[in-house]
Amino acid sequence: MADQREDDVAVATAPVADEENQSMAVTTTSSDVAAPTEKKVVKKIIRKKRRPARPQVEPDFFSNEPPPQTGTTFNIWYNKWAGGDHEAYQQTKSKGRCNVARDSGYTKADGVAGSYFCLFFARGLCPRGADCMYLHRLPGTYDISAPNVDCFGREKFSGYRDDMGGVGSFMRQNRTVYIGRIHVTDDIEEIVARHFAEWGQIERIRVLNSRGVGFVTYVNEANAEFAKEAMAHQSLDHDEVLNVRWATEDPNPMARAREARRIEEQAAEAIRRALPADFVAEIEGKDPEARKRRKLESSYGLEGYEAPDEIHFAQGANAVNPVGRQGFGLQYQEPPMLEDGTVGESDIPAAQEENRQQPPQSAGVFSSSTLAALSRAKVAVASKPAASASAGPLVAYDSDSDE
Repeated sequence: MADQREDDVAVATAPVADEENQSMAVTTTSSDVAAPTEKKVVKKIIRKKRRPARPQVEPDFFSNEPPPQTGTTFNIWYNKWAGGDHEAYQQTKSKGRCNVARDSGYTKADGVAGSYFCLFFARGLCPRGADCMYLHRLPGTYDISAPNVDCFGREKFSGYRDDMGGVGSFMRQNRTVYIGRIHVTDDIEEIVARHFAEWGQIERIRVLNSRGVGFVTYVNEANAEFAKEAMAHQSLDHDEVLNVRWATEDPNPMARAREARRIEEQAAEAIRRALPADFVAEIEGKDPEARKRRKLESSYGLEGYEAPDEIHFAQGANAVNPVGRQGFGLQYQEPPMLEDGTVGESDIPAAQEENRQQPPQSAGVFSSSTLAALSRAKVAVASKPAASASAGPLVAYDSDSDE
């Protein structure tokens, strides 16, 4: 019985020992951690292709039919029949409207510097798309055209038309458009701002609620020109047909002062870009130490003296400020040649040494080389004997003649 119990204990303890060995083995295996491998970071440059411009209408959309006759005489200046476009019911709604988010894209004009914007794209009627020779996008901050043309390349005139339509005038920078025939509602200001903010950054909006008239001023003149063509004969949230024209000059003195201040700030910004940054900071007082350095540097050793701006910041070979003379040094001047035109390398130091010893001579008929040759020549000149001084009472009556 005792042997049988010992066998049972041995059998019972055997699995326990095996389990301990397995757990130890598992623990030993888990302690060996492999060294982390370095991951290679691969940078991929993803270049997004620009979207081509979308054709807004089909090529056969346009017809060569003349406009319907609403008067007796067709005016080529106003592009309408005389007496036919004065009432609201005679206005026809535009056939298309530009959607910048959907229609804009690159065209052939993007590869040509100085290209103008597409007039038909602004009106939503361009059938060419990417093959158009004009830009299909909104004007930006740096899209500045000549003063005598608008952003579409059309020539301006010296004065506005009687109805303030057309291209405009080059005599005044006009950034304000007039909007008439607006459907009067309670939220008319929000409607005008939402529709006209699509064509560029707006500076100021003024709406006359009772009259259905609004004035929108853009930051850039090119955006005002684009918005005038894009919103002409369009509708807002109702079925009205807008009358978009150039706004006349505001007679308000505050508006004139604001416009003059804006022009001054624009000129000041252009000057800031042209001048060095340290000079602009010194003028505007943004650098407190610049004034102290200026007071020390512009004295030039004279106590209490401070050179003015035109002297201190002058540039050139004759500038007083050493910084202004940098890059304007005199070029190397070759030594003067003798009259025979042959100067050896050994003669140059001797000639320079001789020039140092001789005092400077004033310019005359002979050249300096001729005078130097004459001084080296030893020519004996017979001197005339001096006449003996006469004595007697008639000394003062002497004559210049020898007789």
